[in-house]
Amino acid sequence: MKTTLNGILTLLLVFVVQISFAQEKTISGTVSDQNNVVLGGVNILVQGTSNGTQSDFDGNFTINASVGQTLVFTYIGLKQTTVVVGSSNVMNIQMQEDAQALEEVVVTGMGVSREKKSLGYAAQEISGDAVSTVKVDNVVNSLSGKISGVQIKANNNFGGSSNFIIRGISSLTGNNQPLFVIDGVPIANTINNTSAQRGGSTGYDYGNAASDINPDDVSSINVLKGAAASAIYGSRGANGVVIITTKKGKSGDAKISISSNVTVGSIDKNTFLEYQDKYGAGYGPYYGSTGYFEDLDVNGDGIDDLVVPTYDDGSYGAPLDGSLVYQWDAFVPEHPNYLKATPYVAGKTTPVDFFETTLQYNNSVSVSGGNDKSTFRLGYTNFDTKGMLPNSMLNKNTINLNGTLNVSDRFTVGANANTIIQRTTGRNSTGYSDNLTTQMRQWWQVNVDIDSQREIFEQTGQNYSWNHLGSVGGSALEPLYWDNPYWTRYKNYQTDKRNRFYGNIFATYNLTSWLDLTTKVAIDTYKELREERRAVGSTSAGFGVLRDSEGSGYDRTDVDFTELNYDLMLNVNTYITDDISLSGVAGLNIRRSDYGYYHQSTAGGLKVPGLYALSNSVNGVPLPQESLSRKQVNGLYAQASIGYKNLLYLDLTDRYDTSSALPTDNNSYNYFAVSSSLIFSSLIKNTPWLNFGKLRAGYAEVGNDLPANNIYDTFSVVDNFGSSSLFSFPSTKQNSELVPERTKELEMGLEARMFNNRVGFDFTYYKKNTENQLMPVSTTTATGFSRRWVNAGEIENKGFELGLNVNPIKLKDFSWDINVNWSKNENMVVSLYGDTENIVLNSYQGGISINATKGQPYGTIRGTGFVFDNNGNKVVDGNGYYKSQADQILGDSNPDWNGGITNKFQYKDLTLSFLIDIQKGGDVYSLDMHYGQGTGLPNYTAGLNELGNPVRDAVADGGGILNVGVTEDGAVNTVRARADYYGGAYYWGNASRNPGAMTVYDASYVKLRELALAYNLKTLPKGIKAASLSLVGRNLWIISKDVPFADPESGLGAGNSQGYLSGSYPTLKTVGLSLNLEF
Repeated sequence: MKTTLNGILTLLLVFVVQISFAQEKTISGTVSDQNNVVLGGVNILVQGTSNGTQSDFDGNFTINASVGQTLVFTYIGLKQTTVVVGSSNVMNIQMQEDAQALEEVVVTGMGVSREKKSLGYAAQEISGDAVSTVKVDNVVNSLSGKISGVQIKANNNFGGSSNFIIRGISSLTGNNQPLFVIDGVPIANTINNTSAQRGGSTGYDYGNAASDINPDDVSSINVLKGAAASAIYGSRGANGVVIITTKKGKSGDAKISISSNVTVGSIDKNTFLEYQDKYGAGYGPYYGSTGYFEDLDVNGDGIDDLVVPTYDDGSYGAPLDGSLVYQWDAFVPEHPNYLKATPYVAGKTTPVDFFETTLQYNNSVSVSGGNDKSTFRLGYTNFDTKGMLPNSMLNKNTINLNGTLNVSDRFTVGANANTIIQRTTGRNSTGYSDNLTTQMRQWWQVNVDIDSQREIFEQTGQNYSWNHLGSVGGSALEPLYWDNPYWTRYKNYQTDKRNRFYGNIFATYNLTSWLDLTTKVAIDTYKELREERRAVGSTSAGFGVLRDSEGSGYDRTDVDFTELNYDLMLNVNTYITDDISLSGVAGLNIRRSDYGYYHQSTAGGLKVPGLYALSNSVNGVPLPQESLSRKQVNGLYAQASIGYKNLLYLDLTDRYDTSSALPTDNNSYNYFAVSSSLIFSSLIKNTPWLNFGKLRAGYAEVGNDLPANNIYDTFSVVDNFGSSSLFSFPSTKQNSELVPERTKELEMGLEARMFNNRVGFDFTYYKKNTENQLMPVSTTTATGFSRRWVNAGEIENKGFELGLNVNPIKLKDFSWDINVNWSKNENMVVSLYGDTENIVLNSYQGGISINATKGQPYGTIRGTGFVFDNNGNKVVDGNGYYKSQADQILGDSNPDWNGGITNKFQYKDLTLSFLIDIQKGGDVYSLDMHYGQGTGLPNYTAGLNELGNPVRDAVADGGGILNVGVTEDGAVNTVRARADYYGGAYYWGNASRNPGAMTVYDASYVKLRELALAYNLKTLPKGIKAASLSLVGRNLWIISKDVPFADPESGLGAGNSQGYLSGSYPTLKTVGLSLNLEF
């Protein structure tokens, strides 16, 4: 009986306990740090279950749990906190700083996660918020000023490319852009612009493929800057590696995130020409009986009338005094001023008014979640923008899906897939020819009202240009040099579309607790179609495959790219002894890439106006430009990090590649790296002010592999002559003995955090030399070639990088954080081939070239320069003009240093942050100023001289420009140069006077690059876990610059040749409103 009673009591007790534990309740509270600053984004999990949540922006959380269960709180940089659920429904948790945890984990080469403290090389990571708060169409542009050692030039072309250089230019003729890796997938960042576009002639900047990265999907970006960090990628990592990790699902309740952003923009008028309004059309006193107007009987009364020389495109004409004259619109039958004389005054609207208000929408939604078996995230983003030019639109749709599945305790599989669909209409043309802003900056009549050009085009749909031949008896529909700008935008427009997919699938098997095996297949593939149109009735310009001068035509280019990567790798992470740790990876990589290019166009114009098809060609369609580049690289790699007592680390890396782009007898090469770090703060006792200190050093050798099809001579197909087929070798001979370029880099660094981690810095010195440069050199034409490829020459880069973070104020409700990035790189062309002293990288309009000059930095600007006396004074000739001498170094396109300062102020739920982006030094040549001042457009060409007289008055009447300098005999110059016609003081120069150096400018700038004001909303409707509202701005203020009427960053596009401005587009200032919701 007693036994029975005890059994019943035991069962009753178990039942009561089970009921107690089964009674689930809602627990709420707030999470803060040791300084009582609330923490958003803390992970909270019921131990042993998949039930979890995160604290909101105010640190608040709610979770369902039962009495006796344990809640686990985790947050980067703080100690894990566990709390057992008791009788109370409220938990206010204060988490403590964890010095060990502050050594954050970063993603390094081949996707391996490492403790940052163990790295023996420079790697700088930023969060996804740094690129998604202020959204732009190219995520690369968002990195400017935020990472030391990185120089990013964001030109102002619509949908254009970004130049991304890490630690200077290393390759004379090769690609100098870094490798992008997204979730372990290497993606192409090819710049597919034509050689004509890169040379400053005609063409469009089609951007670089990195612009397909969706900022809303980015979780973090880690930049591996030096060879020691990137050696595991072999030749692909020679220019640094940008490792992007996208957002993933987490265990716990499913989360829905919505972000909606609308942005408006207008041009910064300080980056566009300020026109003079005192003198009209012409180049001087060369016209008709008056010297400034043509004589033509326009109204038929038998008496010649005064007619503006509409066929000329300068503004050195008669004073705009309001007198009645016949202008361009007097010859247009549909215009109200047809056959009427109108007052000769400056246009009420100028080309500044041609640019429109931009409108950008960015909307994204994502769903993520998971449990102890699987995680997932599905995201969709629509980016839609209307540009500053009429008829310019870009639409991009991005879908991202990733997930993991734990098949068993040891076996995990996962996948990541990204689809991008982009459609663009109306990119701006670049360079000199056929570029709208070339017309507006260099060749314009200030008496023209730009709105009247718009009105007549909208009324008639025809090409009535201000630059027609009507003033000399020709047709008003016969433009001489320049079309109506609105005709250009709506008739001669281009379109392009790109469909892209990249992603991977992987499987990981844990062989032991410290060793796992991963296999992965990754793909990056896209198809791109580009179409360019030239409507019947346009002025003639170089167009199509043959680059003949065409008045109409259709041009299309197809690009097809696919890259496959196969990886098999072993990952190890263990302790060999109690004091010695080992982590590393060893594996095999097979990379196969195909790049197809097809370019075709009409010839001789279009038969049927408005029908844009190859079959509508007047002449026979020329043979297309076709190429197919295939390449395979097989690589073996290994990387090991050996640690001793979390004090001393040694990193060893080796990679051995075999490339199909090299001769079969010599197609393998080896790259290696060794680096070490010492955590010296662990050795220093009784220094409570020092939280962390590390010394590091490394040496590595990497290099650039050769592109495909660079070894053996191949025939080029020449356009057929009648029924005959013609073939020819190219002018440059290939070389079957070429080897990859090789970079040798030494790097040393010091890192420290002090005063409770409120002050920290990361300082790096590096020196890298790149040898075996691939370059074309001259050869005797008796060989059938004019040049040949050789390995020769060396480029050196050395410099300093500094990252500094300071937390001056940290209170309960208020904090202030400062982040500073600064870097200085010194570049030098150490040697070239044999006795070669200079290689021209690109030649441009205006007699300017960008060069690699021995003993000088890569990218020197050469052209006609000033003549100086022995005292450094500029020499002026007898007529008051500056003397010039040919083939001088005019400048250096490399900056002296770059920097960025980010300030962040947080008061309770309100956060204000702004970035000041700085460049000191570097030079640019402006063709816009070279020609623009010669045609009399800028305001100062109609200003007053030092005597207070109009500079356009005759010198005898006190006019002209007094150039500061000395005469050839050393006397101070007192002779004023003429400025009353185009050939005077502002003339665009020749071999004897007014050198090109007159329009070379310092490219320094200080910019308010980004600003964001965010507020975390507190009172929320049921179901909404978190919400924030942000006011954001970009390029709001160019605080300082020296380049007149232009942004120093504007240019043709990305590539090795920089420092040249022609037809530059103005900078866009944007302001936006963003709403973020979390359910």
